[in-house]
Amino acid sequence: MPRRAALVPVDRIANAIHLIRGQRVMLDADLAVLYGVTTKRLNEQVRRNKARFPADFMFQLTTREVANLKSQFATSRSAWGGVRKPPTAFTEHGAVMLASVLNSPIAVAASIQVVRAFLELRGMLASHADLARKLDELERRYDARFRTVFAAIRELMQPGPQPAPQRIGFRPENRL
Repeated sequence: MPRRAALVPVDRIANAIHLIRGQRVMLDADLAVLYGVTTKRLNEQVRRNKARFPADFMFQLTTREVANLKSQFATSRSAWGGVRKPPTAFTEHGAVMLASVLNSPIAVAASIQVVRAFLELRGMLASHADLARKLDELERRYDARFRTVFAAIRELMQPGPQPAPQRIGFRPENRL
């Protein structure tokens, strides 16, 4: 396994995964860095192998989506300065397909890291969904318990029969 690919931590790759059009994707520039090639070379290989990249593997961003991405970062990435075409976004399957198209040891090792990052992200989303489901169950259970508490409080607040007031103080039993 090449050292360069092994040094890229999964969490760093996970930070490069964006949610665009309801899909988790990575941009061509980020993948080019991981695979150790230029963005131009990466896109060139995609054009030469169009049959391997159907619409559900990759898509080109619109200018509006590019503007939204740029606004998510405090400063614009230097890699986007002077870009003539909007970036291409690759789904998990498209990112893995790139490794076979680029066919280098770095690309193969990096694709393994990319798959691990997508799997880690999928696991985190699943645990969040599970946590949300458990929270809903707790809320339903506690709502039922609080209803009985509120009913008891309302019952205590209702005016009921008032006992005769008792006098307070010392009362001698026998008066002379």
